Amino acid sequence: MDEREETLDVLDGLVKWFDASKGFGFIVADTGGPDILLHANVLRNFGQGSVADNARITVRVQRTQRGAQATEILSISAPPPDEERAPIEDLGDSDAETIAALPLEPARVKWFDKGKGFGFANSFGRPEDIFIHIEVLRRSGFADLSPGEAVCVRVIEGKRGRMAAQICSWENALKGRK
Repeated sequence: MDEREETLDVLDGLVKWFDASKGFGFIVADTGGPDILLHANVLRNFGQGSVADNARITVRVQRTQRGAQATEILSISAPPPDEERAPIEDLGDSDAETIAALPLEPARVKWFDKGKGFGFANSFGRPEDIFIHIEVLRRSGFADLSPGEAVCVRVIEGKRGRMAAQICSWENALKGRK
């Protein structure tokens, strides 16, 4: 097969791992087969700078002599809930349905420190910051956030102020409004 010849398939799978500093990661397809390369540019085209390990993902895949590579992300879903995962205290009794009913607020990441496990975003038109806990980030399908990254957040009033209950990429939120 000539390297320019290619076949495009749509596949579902799980993110095996993704390292934003390296600029790539791999997907394991539900149908099996070799790992699928996920390049940071493909993820950015979807509107995210990171993706959590074990997140569900649907991608368009190009197969060449050099292997399988994702060319377009069609959807990303957060990793399945971990039975041992402790509840996030500030979210209180909020269940997934209650959180999904909250309005999406456009915001820009002020800073996020993965090592510390938290960060903040600024919501457009509001003076107070939005606290972002790393567990909320993971449950939303992200592994990390970059300063200046545009996101949409569902916000609750926590014990210490406004807190993100869910995060989605700006581009993904806009797609959902069409």
